Amino acid sequence: MKTIKYSIYALTFLLAGACNQEVIELQDPEPGPVDTSCQDASGKTGTADFTKLVTIGNSFVAGMQGGALFTDGQDNSLAVIVNKQMDCVRGSESTFIQPDIKATLGWNLFVTQPFLADNTKPILGRMLLQYGTKPDCSTGKVSPSPTPQAYAAGNIEALPSPINPNFLYGGSKTALNNFAIPAITLGQALIKETGAWAGAASDPRFSPFYGRLAYPGTGTSTVIGDAAAAGGSFFVFWLGLDDFFLYAAFGGDPTKAPLTPSGNFAAYYNAALSPTTGLLASNPNLKGVVGNFPDIFKMPHFTAVSYNPIPLDAATASQLTFGFAGYNTILSQISGNAALLAGFGLTAADLLARQVTFTASCTNRILMNDETLTDLGPVLDYLKSAGAITDAQRAALAPYQKARQTTSSDIIPLSTGSVLGTPGTFGVNGVSEPLGDRWVIVPAERDQIIAARTAYNATVSSFVDANSTRLAFADVDALLNGLITNKAGVYNGVTITPNINPPTGIYSEDGVHPNTRGYAFISHAFISAINAKFGSSIPLTKLSDYQATGLPIQP
Repeated sequence: MKTIKYSIYALTFLLAGACNQEVIELQDPEPGPVDTSCQDASGKTGTADFTKLVTIGNSFVAGMQGGALFTDGQDNSLAVIVNKQMDCVRGSESTFIQPDIKATLGWNLFVTQPFLADNTKPILGRMLLQYGTKPDCSTGKVSPSPTPQAYAAGNIEALPSPINPNFLYGGSKTALNNFAIPAITLGQALIKETGAWAGAASDPRFSPFYGRLAYPGTGTSTVIGDAAAAGGSFFVFWLGLDDFFLYAAFGGDPTKAPLTPSGNFAAYYNAALSPTTGLLASNPNLKGVVGNFPDIFKMPHFTAVSYNPIPLDAATASQLTFGFAGYNTILSQISGNAALLAGFGLTAADLLARQVTFTASCTNRILMNDETLTDLGPVLDYLKSAGAITDAQRAALAPYQKARQTTSSDIIPLSTGSVLGTPGTFGVNGVSEPLGDRWVIVPAERDQIIAARTAYNATVSSFVDANSTRLAFADVDALLNGLITNKAGVYNGVTITPNINPPTGIYSEDGVHPNTRGYAFISHAFISAINAKFGSSIPLTKLSDYQATGLPIQP
């Protein structure tokens, strides 16, 4: 079972210039479904029993926003919102218990920081849109960007470690309603190692966000087992997105976050929900709703940074052009030698496409290593042995054996902006020193991720079909695709758009997790599915009751 170590999920986030998005001109979009209030509900539960709702999922169900799980986000999670709407047909306000995080800013999972012990550096929490000091190259204006907010030095309220007792959940797990764990794969929900603190420092299967429920973490419980034991009468299950999102967030680097094979995913999904051994087996009358997975490549996290975002002045562009002149010449000479091309399995077109060029502009391409390219090492070794290049030249060319500049077919995760232009081991990252695999999604990786999502969604759909009397199907993918296609939607006078931009955007500052209003919007998919399947009359959530991403702040 391939899983991801929690600390590896940490990403260094862009602090300047990556949040530039398409400006959507609102042109009287078609109104969406009318959402209603509790007063409009007829109180029908249909054939479902909503006495106790249990929710299982990852960060999206937990309420993560702006890169962190914090109290306010948790209080407005998808799980809480759906339960609140169910109160309308229950006829009274229910108690919905979550493992309270007790942190105002939370622990930012998109920023590399140690979690097993306290340290002298301030803890970084959720992101907010914040103005910087560096003007945009193309506009000359200073734009806001997602910026992690720091706690005061010594404040460890968000530290995900046993040395912070407030982080640990001390209540009864059987009393819990929400079993959503940030940055967790489907496979991790099935194994006891996910909550075993003994493996916190070295076991890639461990998650402190489940460990806080399982503490002292003797390795005897699982997320699915805990959820089954909670005695729910109805459940929301939306788990599996991280089985491909984490791989994508790390640029398709399997050493950081492996992509779950589709066959394994199907086996895990059946194990988690099976009516004979999984969640559905815990209660023969238990019913629920499951969600499919949206296209992450349409989210701002993967669209906000272009493939050519590097600004260079004339002097720097000239210096770089001079520096790469020898490298480009060697590529050109190899491309014109038919014997070398045939002998080393190369093509002239491939070599010429690898030449590095820079201009005095705002739109220079990123220099990267592409693991799918043919390694130039053997042909460079041959040139050295033939006396065509010196030992020093051969050594200098080693970092560029699989190098090229990005094209419009590559996808740049939002976090990549944090390393562009920073010092590398021998040059400038993304400019004179190629970025590594984790920072760019190449076409082959993109296709892997698309195929995995397609297969995962087919698994979800098939499982629902096989258990159609007990499960409703929430088409989250269709809901978000509709908003993207229309570029905007209007719900009872509230306009929403599929981006970060306040006040209409549905995404939080990390570009992938929804903001509070975004979670309210996604709840429509789950509530509509429940009503359609079980004949209930849960009213759709009023988006005007929930906040969007806040306006940018000054540092």
